[in-house]
Amino acid sequence: MGVDIGGTFTDAILIDESTGDVRISKVPSTPDDPSRGFLNAATRILKETGVPPENLSYVVHATTVATNSIIEGKLAPTGFVTTDGFRDMLEIQRQIRASLYDIHFKKPTPLVPRQLCFGVPERLDARGDVIKPLDETAAREVARQLKESGVESIAVCLLHSYVNSDHEQRVKKILLEVFPENAVSISCEVAADFREYFRASTTVINAGIRPIVGRYLERIESRLREQGVSASLLLMQSSGGVYTFAAGAEKPVYMVESGPAAG
Repeated sequence: MGVDIGGTFTDAILIDESTGDVRISKVPSTPDDPSRGFLNAATRILKETGVPPENLSYVVHATTVATNSIIEGKLAPTGFVTTDGFRDMLEIQRQIRASLYDIHFKKPTPLVPRQLCFGVPERLDARGDVIKPLDETAAREVARQLKESGVESIAVCLLHSYVNSDHEQRVKKILLEVFPENAVSISCEVAADFREYFRASTTVINAGIRPIVGRYLERIESRLREQGVSASLLLMQSSGGVYTFAAGAEKPVYMVESGPAAG
């Protein structure tokens, strides 16, 4: 079964892999909670075809929930942690502009406000060798400040972590020790590429949409399981491939173009 959520309608398609028979169903979308439209479409097509939920082998979903969250600016309150001295990374960005000679050009507003950006003393060189060890006491203090600020999610991007992820992994553990209810995204797991701004911005987007996408997927999965669906639950990625609901909840940035890719 495949389900795709559009702005007006949510479509479901059921394919019998043994006969090649294809059945479709369409219901109105539910913008206030897209998961309701998904479940309405799934329930309707199973009822119309008489297929028992336990007979499904795969459920594949394409969604624009992550895309819409970014476009509408409806991200979870997010904090940012980086190498000390680089907390303005998201403000400075890169010398990239849509209109090169426009003296009135304004860079996009960072997704994390400056007061929620923190630096921790540590430093690696370009080969991943330690120049300055991680200051774990300072990292715990940053974790405490983030907890008091009320953020739901945290993005971590330390210099050269794509070569050596030890400091980032340790910062993640410290953040979760102090702030266990928080979702922590680290750049070495989300986008292990060189050039810190692009790695950081990708990680920040992942962190910002992670609680929203996680709750959305959890609602769908719990309802499907209640209805007797034991099939593998898969999401369309921006690349055109698929990954599991569990992986999507951890790395939703990979599904930002999920809907268009499926289309």
